[in-house]
Amino acid sequence: MPNGKGTYGNQVGRPPKAHKGMKVVKNKNPNVKGVSTDGLTKRQANTLKKHSEHHTSKHIKAMVKAMLKGSSFSQSHKMAQKSVGK
Repeated sequence: MPNGKGTYGNQVGRPPKAHKGMKVVKNKNPNVKGVSTDGLTKRQANTLKKHSEHHTSKHIKAMVKAMLKGSSFSQSHKMAQKSVGK
């Protein structure tokens, strides 16, 4: 891709790079059933909110802990079902 004046109309050079990675929630959805969701992505926090209608706070807490360690939503759910139950 060429650099220089006029490459993108009146803008000079390349457009800024988009930030790679997931966005992290900062106190937008702080609690789900009394469990803090800080450090989770917006999508994880929203899905967890819907998921919490069917599960206990103990289950949610186990899921959040697993997701913060890097597990996916499904993996953390299966782990929480085995260790804590519904």
